[in-house]
Amino acid sequence: MTLTELNSEIITCRKCERLVAWREEVARTKRKAYQAEEYWGKPVPGFGDEHARVLVVGLAPGAHGSNRTGRQFTGDASGGFLFPALFRAGFASQPNASGRADGLVLSDMYISASARCAPPDNKPSPAELDNCQHFLERELQILNPQVIVALGRIAFERILKIYSIRNSAFKFAHGALHPVTDSQNTAHWLLACYHPSQQNTLTGKLTVEMFDDIWKKTRTLLK
Repeated sequence: MTLTELNSEIITCRKCERLVAWREEVARTKRKAYQAEEYWGKPVPGFGDEHARVLVVGLAPGAHGSNRTGRQFTGDASGGFLFPALFRAGFASQPNASGRADGLVLSDMYISASARCAPPDNKPSPAELDNCQHFLERELQILNPQVIVALGRIAFERILKIYSIRNSAFKFAHGALHPVTDSQNTAHWLLACYHPSQQNTLTGKLTVEMFDDIWKKTRTLLK
């Protein structure tokens, strides 16, 4: 299966009734600022370089961000913090991302998520995350990345679950680096990072300098 074929499957998924109802309700009612726009309102596939050595895994689409634009981390404050950092690190062709047709190109990087539908209060349930896990597993199989950057604890723990890691030494902390091995004994690096949500960026828990260090470390691991 190719990433294009996988993404075609992702956007037709209706497995989680709660998430289907929520994403479609948000797409119908819209936020006042976006009343003139047509919302995506479907599961959001991954995007980026199909030969990427770096896989970035986030949490889930924002109700009025990716659920509106149809592209991961686009159209909300998290993307406003993420893409300028990726541009500075040489992974993105431009610092701004507004939608699927904005011309942004990722180099050596693919961006995905733990859940593909916008969840109420940004909180997918464990069962909903489990329903989505096979999409992330297949992305890992297709890309076989050297480095997996987990943005947030949920993404970090989801990667550990996929690789069946139950080692207490594998703890989530910003900048923590762990080796993981898949069923084919292929080694990967798992790099943990605070999620670039406003809850973290506006409080100073995640600064520009801290975020830039993550992408510098990613570059070093690729060498």
